[in-house]
Amino acid sequence: MQLIFTRRVTRRTLGRFRTRVLTEGVVPSLHVEHKKSKVKQYHKEGQALRTETTINDTYDFAIGRALRNLPALREIGFAANRRLLHVESLSHDCLIGEDQLRTVTAPVCIHDQRAAGLRFGDPRVQALMHALCLFALAPSGFPHREFRDHVAQLQRRRPDTYSTGSMTYDLRRLRLHGLIERVPRSHRYRLTPTGAQVAMFYARLYTRALRPASSLQPVASTRVQHAFDRLDAALAGFLQEVKLAA
Repeated sequence: MQLIFTRRVTRRTLGRFRTRVLTEGVVPSLHVEHKKSKVKQYHKEGQALRTETTINDTYDFAIGRALRNLPALREIGFAANRRLLHVESLSHDCLIGEDQLRTVTAPVCIHDQRAAGLRFGDPRVQALMHALCLFALAPSGFPHREFRDHVAQLQRRRPDTYSTGSMTYDLRRLRLHGLIERVPRSHRYRLTPTGAQVAMFYARLYTRALRPASSLQPVASTRVQHAFDRLDAALAGFLQEVKLAA
């Protein structure tokens, strides 16, 4: 609700909040409700994706009911639609170019501040990228301590063995590479659009391609060897299809 309507939701916020994903046959539909307003997304007659926002009580957004307020209500509705579509496209567009990958993996120097590169495949870097994916849709960002706990867990370590200094060093690397930024007047960080793209690229490529491929081992049986060859060909075709092939 915070992400789509840009309104802070706390325990004291009145109203009912529900998000439902309904599937009728093979056509999914998405319904997001906030007080007396709703965002609905579905496939219109199976031809195109339709996203619509209906506001049944203007006072939900501190706007009067006079006709002169219609432009303000239209802007709220269109903004909610745009943010929803942006959120949905964020997790799919994770491809990065060779130059961008080289920039992330190489050391960087910004205003006399130096940071090591974020090497793909390094266990510590992969833990950082997977943790960033967890906060990709957090509108208020994430604090140092919460991020540290997730990174430690992803490295199969206890948080007390992952020092505050190490976490500060990693956050500094991510910030100087432009993957995160500090929230003004706070001790929280948030993911940048580049950071979301790079983090998902690292996480998806590693978990869906590198790790499964490295676990495949040829065997002596001819029948199983043929199955392995078909699997290897299917994996190569998949990488080619999503443009992740070498």
